Amino acid sequence: MTDTQTMNALVLHAVGDARYERIAQPKPAADEVLVRVGFCGVCGSDIPRIFIKGTYRFPTVCGHEFAGTVEACGTEVQDYRPGDRVVVFPLLWCDRCASCELGNYVQCSHYDYYGSRRDGAFAQYVSVPPRNLVPVPDGVSMEAASMTEPAAVALHALKRAGGSFIGETVVIFGAGPIGLMAAQWARMMGAAQIVVFDLIPEKLAMARRLGFPSAINARDGDPVEKINELTGGRGAEVCVEGAGVPITLGQAIAAARVGGRVVIMGNPSADVTLPAGLISQAMRRELDILGTWNSAFSAAGNNDDWRAVLAAAASGAIDLDSLISHRVPLEKALDALVMMRDQSEFFAKVLIQP
Repeated sequence: MTDTQTMNALVLHAVGDARYERIAQPKPAADEVLVRVGFCGVCGSDIPRIFIKGTYRFPTVCGHEFAGTVEACGTEVQDYRPGDRVVVFPLLWCDRCASCELGNYVQCSHYDYYGSRRDGAFAQYVSVPPRNLVPVPDGVSMEAASMTEPAAVALHALKRAGGSFIGETVVIFGAGPIGLMAAQWARMMGAAQIVVFDLIPEKLAMARRLGFPSAINARDGDPVEKINELTGGRGAEVCVEGAGVPITLGQAIAAARVGGRVVIMGNPSADVTLPAGLISQAMRRELDILGTWNSAFSAAGNNDDWRAVLAAAASGAIDLDSLISHRVPLEKALDALVMMRDQSEFFAKVLIQP
């Protein structure tokens, strides 16, 4: 095998066993595009996937938040050329189930997924069907483009809560990258007051730099009481749980006003038990408790969450670049993943650069 047929990748051979090594470079089929990965973001789900739970098979190349440049096109590909900058929707849908017939690809019954079910983008190259690609507009950095996936997830979560918050209070529990993306979407959607809670001072400082002065350390007092203070005792119209911590889901429910909406956006880190009194409050207030997963994507090129992210980034309406704390070469990716697992230093968005 010659060097031109191999590439560098971080390969997960077993839980906790990730190795930087040379593997076969994918060769695009006639109906595929070979993408040279520019940047791949590390998702919060990648840490338990690599160190605790594992992937669906071994070996696997993880990484699903990525953007890059078209390197080569299969003979049947018409719409892309080498050199085109693209982002990649990482879910591969079956086209046969009831959800796919409605274009609701993220609810596909038989989906595949880059980075967990098949090899992803902690590597130099990935082969992708052209229908999963979206062109990157001028003015959007490759780094920002690689964050399209989490930004689309945040947008989808806010849409689940109605997508228009004129005059309303929106509370975000968790000031990680997706939480701060959600805060920016809430601002674009007209929220009169946006409150962000977290425990890490550096994350709260980042929130303030992004224009959210009501970034509050949850250790400084009961978040529910604070929200009641800020809303004249009424509670918030929208509470978004983005930390994935059992206590914050309870706080989100308790802080929502009559007729309010609670969005469960963070992947739970443990089982959640809700007190009977809190459930009774949710019932009495007639709260809408909404789940959200992934984002809406149009294979036909219609306006969707992904294209909305790229348009907002191009116009400057949403700031993704300021969320980056680390840019890490692929050969140092494992060190970065261990740092994130151990929380040995502050991090926000960590990007791997193959």
